[in-house]
Amino acid sequence: MKKIKTTPYIPQEFSVEKVSATEANIIAYPFETGFAVSLAHPLRRFLLSSSQGYAPIGIKIEGATHEFDSVRGMIEDVSEFIINLKSVRFKITNGQDEVVASFSFTGPKEITGAELVAEGIEVITPDAFLATLNEDATLNFSVIVHKGIGYVPSEDIRDDLADGYIALDAFFTPVRKATYTIENVLVEDNPNFEKVIINIVTDGQIKPLDAFNDALKVMQSQMAVFNSHMNVSTPQTVERLEETAELKKLTMKIDELGLSARSFNCLDRSGITYIGELVIMSENDLKNVKNLGKKSLEEITEKIAEYGFPMHETISDELASALKKKLEK
Repeated sequence: MKKIKTTPYIPQEFSVEKVSATEANIIAYPFETGFAVSLAHPLRRFLLSSSQGYAPIGIKIEGATHEFDSVRGMIEDVSEFIINLKSVRFKITNGQDEVVASFSFTGPKEITGAELVAEGIEVITPDAFLATLNEDATLNFSVIVHKGIGYVPSEDIRDDLADGYIALDAFFTPVRKATYTIENVLVEDNPNFEKVIINIVTDGQIKPLDAFNDALKVMQSQMAVFNSHMNVSTPQTVERLEETAELKKLTMKIDELGLSARSFNCLDRSGITYIGELVIMSENDLKNVKNLGKKSLEEITEKIAEYGFPMHETISDELASALKKKLEK
């Protein structure tokens, strides 16, 4: 006989599997049947449509008045140069929404993304090819790099540009791929619970986990219209995600900190097994651990900080309560 439920099962397991600097798998489970895809599908849409990125939206080339023009001494015509420019991925580093960068090159030279060095921007595709200049060529141009989401055609940009600039189709989205798979997992005697694995690949403008976190925030903000009108009180999705990830770190054993033998043995002999036990200890309690010297204390403090928990900094009551329950088990 099936158990009668009054509320859906709340998933507790969360992990991030880093594949590379630009790819990661987000894993969460166990979900009730059908719940995993109900969450994963809209998150995928938000990842692809609402992640902030940077793109060139306009270019002004000395000696060229339109995209079908040519520049003396440059092998590529302006239209081909623009196509190549669109493959260069920029990142604004000064916190502004827009940066205008100017460049000047003389031949003979092969220009790549690595050559586009300017204040306020960073090129994250240094090997991207732009143009080849002959020995008698001079190429002067300015690029407008802007922050945005999604895709904006040049027709929607043209009227906002200064005279002399050629409008470019802007591909802002930094998420190159977002897919998900659903697997069954066993919970007690029920094999029909679900695990979701969301694979995220970015172009390097943003880290995969940051893109996922941003998608959660956007999803939550879109749903807030229902909460505000229906007086529904719901948990903060992003905070729950962060707290679940933090709890996982706190329940890791201290041997995963990579401590020296002396520091580890002092803690081990004192019955301290988990990272969370160290985090919730007061400064005096830690100093009173038998045979724990100053150097060992500094080493432990440094290692704990690397996991995102500065020693003696208070964690939330909800996280502390969840930690105590885990430790009691």
